[in-house]
Amino acid sequence: MKRIRTQPRPNWQSIVGSQGLIYGTPARDAAGADRPYWDESVYYEFDMDEVLALEADAELVHSMCMQAVEQVVLMERYADFGLPEWSWQHIAESWHRSDPHVYGRFDLRYDARSPAKLLEYNADTPTTLLEAAIVQWYWLKDRFPDSDQWNSLHEQLVDRWKGVRDLLPSNELHFSWSGVEQTGEDQITTTYMQETAAEAGFETVALTIEDVGWDSALERFVDLEEAPIHAMFKLYPWEWVLDDAFGKNVASSLPQTMWIEPLWKTLLSNKAILAVLWEMYPGHPNLLPAYLDNPHELTEYVRKPKLGREGANITIVGAGLETATGGVYGEEGFVYQLLDPLPEFDDMRPALGAWIVGDSSAGLGIRESAGLVTDDGAAFVPHRIPLK
Repeated sequence: MKRIRTQPRPNWQSIVGSQGLIYGTPARDAAGADRPYWDESVYYEFDMDEVLALEADAELVHSMCMQAVEQVVLMERYADFGLPEWSWQHIAESWHRSDPHVYGRFDLRYDARSPAKLLEYNADTPTTLLEAAIVQWYWLKDRFPDSDQWNSLHEQLVDRWKGVRDLLPSNELHFSWSGVEQTGEDQITTTYMQETAAEAGFETVALTIEDVGWDSALERFVDLEEAPIHAMFKLYPWEWVLDDAFGKNVASSLPQTMWIEPLWKTLLSNKAILAVLWEMYPGHPNLLPAYLDNPHELTEYVRKPKLGREGANITIVGAGLETATGGVYGEEGFVYQLLDPLPEFDDMRPALGAWIVGDSSAGLGIRESAGLVTDDGAAFVPHRIPLK
């Protein structure tokens, strides 16, 4: 694994814009100055053996996560996740029904010297998908046509949609995101997912989550045309869904209206799963020690809210590394994870985003930041695998 400087394509802005990457405020470099969010002036290079090992690690950790969900449901540990009590039975039923799932993204620490370490699982509303699946692929074809990339995301997404089509109530699939989200990232990600589903043969309808209606007489969800919604892909966190009466309608109408990602994913997208994994697999080389609500024996640690986003409300405790970020998260409690700082390459710290589609490894996206926390100032940079 190496970080390499290179020349951007002369017309890279118009190229990535035409591919849909039209959102993103500037990222920050090591000096705190603005840099492009999509930054192709650098890339990371991997050996094929490294990538094969990372792929195997991602699939192994995903299987461990599925075992952890089974354990949480069996032991009814929902309170550890800060989930409302009325939702517990619905989550269990969603898991026992095997409500279909499509995709997720692991955030991993990797330094090319030791096995990848799980930092968290973005299992419910992962973004940076267009960048990983499409934008960096065409960068590779333009710049290094004889190289490879850890990237079968588009093909695997289309195949996954084909696989879940018979598990959904209808061939019509609605796609929603929050109209309140101002960067446009959620809408672009949802639109790309909609395109992959259409390629798989679905009839698709797009609308914001705020425009999803509830027909109280017929007790069903409807779209702007008053047509029933049989299946819905949502780029909207489950913890927000479960926060009000809308969520109770969602839960009570399952499985007549099926939601993707499914309700049981609310366990995997919650950082409490990190502590459950460490309990189940203590000392595992792909895990960091993690505990619920207090650091136990850890003297250097990262305190993360069980439910949090974009690096908010993170506290880092370690020799010379103390820092904290602001935000509005933490009401449900915190998880304490061993501090293992991201490695430095040219004063930047890359976090590897390993994608899972279905239950298979599907690709890699890299975000790098100057600080210890990968936040909304991180830049997305491409990668390549030279072929010998």
